[in-house]
Amino acid sequence: MALVDALLPEFDHEVAATRRLLARLPEGQLEWQPHPKSMTLGSLAMHLSELGSWGQETLNSAAVDLETMTRPAGYVPPATRAAILDVFEQKMAGARAVLVGKTDAELMAPWTLRRGAQEFFTMPKASCWRTFVMNHLIHHRGQLTVYLRQLDVPLPSIYGPSADEQPF
Repeated sequence: MALVDALLPEFDHEVAATRRLLARLPEGQLEWQPHPKSMTLGSLAMHLSELGSWGQETLNSAAVDLETMTRPAGYVPPATRAAILDVFEQKMAGARAVLVGKTDAELMAPWTLRRGAQEFFTMPKASCWRTFVMNHLIHHRGQLTVYLRQLDVPLPSIYGPSADEQPF
């Protein structure tokens, strides 16, 4: 089995679960944060929504230099659930499109993360995809479930029924 044939179903499953969670974002509470050192609800949701860009960067380049990564001039983060979901759909569709059709050789090519002259690591693109796209998405989605629980927002099913939904 080709690596891409194993990665795509996992990606599709995790994206669908994340979409269900983002759809529960409470309007008017995106500035809420559980602790002063924590991201706001809106910032966390946007971070989740933009992770598809990491997928595109991982598969389209041999390296990323954090020193040169900047937001476009005039960037304003989306301020509504609908706008956050639009970014999520766009970024995840872009990530999926880049993954489709990748060969094992392309997925095993090395990828490097650095900041200027400081190299953090080099590993196969498939490993970066799993770590910095998939695991990263799952990690922050878990954080978002805690935020939403603290706001008493009913949680959707992710890997099975939640305490807020009937068993399926």
